[in-house]
Amino acid sequence: MRLKLTIAYDGRPFEGWATQPGGNTVQDHIQSALFEVAKKQIRIQGSGRTDTGVHALGQIAHFDAPDGLSMNPYNWVPALNTKLPATIRIMDCSQVAEDFHARFSAVAKTYTYDLCLAPVLPPLQAGLAWHLPRQLDPASLQQALDILKGQHCFRAFSAKRGNETDDTSYSRTLSQCDLQTTGAGYRITYTGNGFLYKMARLLTGSVVYAAQGRLRLDDLQLLLDQDPDLPHGRSPFCAPADGLVLDHVTYP
Repeated sequence: MRLKLTIAYDGRPFEGWATQPGGNTVQDHIQSALFEVAKKQIRIQGSGRTDTGVHALGQIAHFDAPDGLSMNPYNWVPALNTKLPATIRIMDCSQVAEDFHARFSAVAKTYTYDLCLAPVLPPLQAGLAWHLPRQLDPASLQQALDILKGQHCFRAFSAKRGNETDDTSYSRTLSQCDLQTTGAGYRITYTGNGFLYKMARLLTGSVVYAAQGRLRLDDLQLLLDQDPDLPHGRSPFCAPADGLVLDHVTYP
C-alpha cells in the first residue's frame, strides 16, 4: 500500500527537510517515527526540499507500508504524531496509486512569503516574517512581481547546490505572483511548476529591493533569461528563510 502524507511544520528547530548526518531534519524525524510505529526502516520521498528555517503547511511525502502491516491510512496520523515533536504534524494520510510519486507526480507548488512592515516586530511573528521597518512601495512591489510571471530562465535566481551539470534546466513557469495586504504588512504568493534551490527567497529579496528603490525594475528584467556569467550575474538579494512557507503542492 502506497501512502501519501500531508505534513505541516515549523521549520525553525530543524536543519531543513532533507535527511542529514546529524539527524535533525523533518525527514529524519518522520522516518524515526515510522520506525517506531512499523518496527522497520522506511524511507519517505518528499515533494522537494525546504531550507533550514522554512516552514510548511502542505508538504507532501509518500512511502510504501511494509508487507503484513494492516493499519489503515487514517490510523497512521495519530500513530505518527504521538512520536513526533509538536513542531511537526502529519495532517492527513491517504492511500494513493502505486505509481504516485510525491516529487515527480507534482504539477505545481505554491509558496507564500510574509513581510512585516511594523516599526517593531511582534514577538509572535519572530521567525515567521521578514521584518522590514524601512517602508516599501506596494505598487512597485506588484510591478516587480508582474515581471516574474510566465516562463523564464530563472538561473540568476538560483543558488548552487554543487551538483549542477551542463544539462541542468533552469526554465520554470510562474503562473501566480500575487500580493495581498495583511494586518502587519504583505503576503506574496508564488505558484509555479517548479522552484530552483533558494529561488523563492532570491525572487523575494529582489522584488523587495525593487520596491524600496534599491533595484531598478529594468535591472530586475535583465536578470531574467540571461546568462548569470554576464555582468548582471546572479541576483545577490536573498530574503531570509523566516517568512517562507510551502503552502501546498498540486497533483493531477
